[in-house]
Amino acid sequence: MALEYMDEAIAEAYRGVREHDGGPFGCVIVKDGKIVGRGHNRVLLKKDPTCHGEMEAIRDACQTLGTHDLSGCVLYTTAEPCPMCLGGILWSNITEAYYGCSKKDTADIGFRDDLFYDYLNGKKELLSLRQEGVEGCKKLFEDFAKDQSQQRY
Repeated sequence: MALEYMDEAIAEAYRGVREHDGGPFGCVIVKDGKIVGRGHNRVLLKKDPTCHGEMEAIRDACQTLGTHDLSGCVLYTTAEPCPMCLGGILWSNITEAYYGCSKKDTADIGFRDDLFYDYLNGKKELLSLRQEGVEGCKKLFEDFAKDQSQQRY
């Protein structure tokens, strides 16, 4: 069954490549044996660097299911998720994911995910990140925490 869903992710990736939407990255999300989300890389089409296949499939699944919580879903993707997509997978509460090609395979065809892994491992400085406006932001957080009607997610 898993191979069937991976074949769907591959077909989704081919669709995006044929239409010149972006790289060869496709994804499907499955819940209770049914595909509830599909996505392929649309970075070029949408001129948006966050439109990776996994992120597009997560958005689609959330819209289909009417929730931001994808607990109980399984993700199938053509390549090992980059740090951004991994974050999206974790934030959406997906706890099972399958991928086809590895990080090395992705690097071998020219994608630069290694820069992000180097940054996360403290090997490369890509971003100047500084704390500012602490007092105002702390007040905002305190006000939010007092309002019990807000959903914590």
